Amino acid sequence: MGYNLQNPLIVQGDHTVLVEVDSPRYEEARDHLARFAELVKSPEHIHTYQITPLSVWNAAAAGMSAGQIASILGEYAKYDVPSHVLTEVRDYASRYGRLKLHANGDDSLQLCATDAPLAEEIWRSKEAHQYLESREGPLSFRVLPLNRGRLKQALIKIGWPIEDLAGYVEGEALDVALRDVTVQGLSFSLRPYQWESVNVFYAGGEAAGGSGVITLPCGAGKTIVGMGVMARISTSTLILVTNTTAVHQWIREILDKTTLRPDQVGEYTGQAKEIRPVTVSTYQILTYRRSREDEFLHFGLFDGRDWGLIIYDEVHLLPAPVFQYTASIQARRRLGLTATLVREDGREDDVFALIGPKKFDVPWKVMEGQGWIATAVCTEVRVPLPKKMRMEYAVTEPRRKFRFASENPAKLPVLRQILAHHPDEQTLIIGTYVDHLRDIADELQVPVLTGKTSNAQREELYNEFRAGRLRALVVSKVANFAIDLPEAAVAIQVSGTFGSRQEEAQRLGRLLRPKPGANQAHFYTLTTRDTVEHDFALKRQLFLCEQGYAYHILDADDSPARTASLLSQT
Repeated sequence: MGYNLQNPLIVQGDHTVLVEVDSPRYEEARDHLARFAELVKSPEHIHTYQITPLSVWNAAAAGMSAGQIASILGEYAKYDVPSHVLTEVRDYASRYGRLKLHANGDDSLQLCATDAPLAEEIWRSKEAHQYLESREGPLSFRVLPLNRGRLKQALIKIGWPIEDLAGYVEGEALDVALRDVTVQGLSFSLRPYQWESVNVFYAGGEAAGGSGVITLPCGAGKTIVGMGVMARISTSTLILVTNTTAVHQWIREILDKTTLRPDQVGEYTGQAKEIRPVTVSTYQILTYRRSREDEFLHFGLFDGRDWGLIIYDEVHLLPAPVFQYTASIQARRRLGLTATLVREDGREDDVFALIGPKKFDVPWKVMEGQGWIATAVCTEVRVPLPKKMRMEYAVTEPRRKFRFASENPAKLPVLRQILAHHPDEQTLIIGTYVDHLRDIADELQVPVLTGKTSNAQREELYNEFRAGRLRALVVSKVANFAIDLPEAAVAIQVSGTFGSRQEEAQRLGRLLRPKPGANQAHFYTLTTRDTVEHDFALKRQLFLCEQGYAYHILDADDSPARTASLLSQT
């Protein structure tokens, strides 16, 4: 048996890969491994990745072969890689492309298998058979266009991803170009990685392109990538985003950086119902209905124009009803944008089937090293419960323990010390529980922004923060998405939504716009020691480790001087 003790990977027979963080080859191995495996655990010294069919299919769709995966595992493994793992990786990878969907000349589609046993398995599959119109030959089936998405969903559930080569309708033509100088008078061009992601998605206009997900860090310009795709395709576009603030930001960016006129860009929200050549709407308005039994009132927006492109911003948050409708509009080009493909509901395979596979990503630390995003220092401060509250926590019913720990009053002195440690930095204080956030805002004498804050008041607070007249702003979960505050250099997370990795990604992303000078940001998380909040924090930190961030752990005690001393070391 061969071995190399300098290597960081231990590949196990259950498809897990242990990664030794202290290995000198850790960082390069991690960046390769993240392309075809998923991080599942990240204790301090040994991280655990899992090789899954979906992780390999995403790699295969991005052009990575089973041979390349095997070569990477062999290059960085401490011991010989189990032969059956390599065999199964080859099997996973070979499944992508063995079923292809093509356009027929009669407005129908044709599903083609590469071999007779596979064709017979698909024909006899209860899940897939209902979406096959007829069998046209030993290896092919007729499929109605309406069933294009549903068939892809059904087959990926039984382990057979379809390579969709059926092409797309062109949609209503629209002349879109990117400006060299913005309306504000600033020079403008896409960064190299942004151009690359646009080109990978478009794929020269071939059927192999036109649907898929681009993953980039918050602050790396996903909106710019979306506009680049719009300019490349030059077609009427529907853009779906998370909230009204994001709608307004997309519209501002489009009007500032493209040649589109204001009368060509519409807002479809609770405030306005404009359907124009480029229309920006929210998932919330699309999924509104008066009761669970009623129809979705605004799904007609999907048919409001002859869209040639639909952009799904923050695609990892796509609601189930929008998934369902997306299954029926597979002839439209579909671009998903996100910082992380992790979904809390486990429906990553539906993103793959209905939006498309991951087409492009860049590790966050790579972009940080190139100066495209700020360098982030991540610190967890573990705060004890006050002695008088320990018994109360012990007898609290399980479903309330998380909130009890999240609202630990001992976090406030630590919060003050962190603010004092960064006296000249603009800071976001982010949390989940509104009453707790209001108490913090009152104590610190700073504004608080929640879901009930009017859009006008939000914009006023954002403008005050951007102008530097507000040093700190307390924000609820509404700040997880679509807040453009490049001036923020410090975020202090006082509570979160259980173990949400996607929330961790979004909150860190609030800080990553490039900064003048040292280009430095600080991300703090306050957790209550020896409680369920601390347990959930470990799950959230999976995202940080996955992207290559080390995080400092400080153990605050009752001594302000000691806490201040610990902070000075970060």
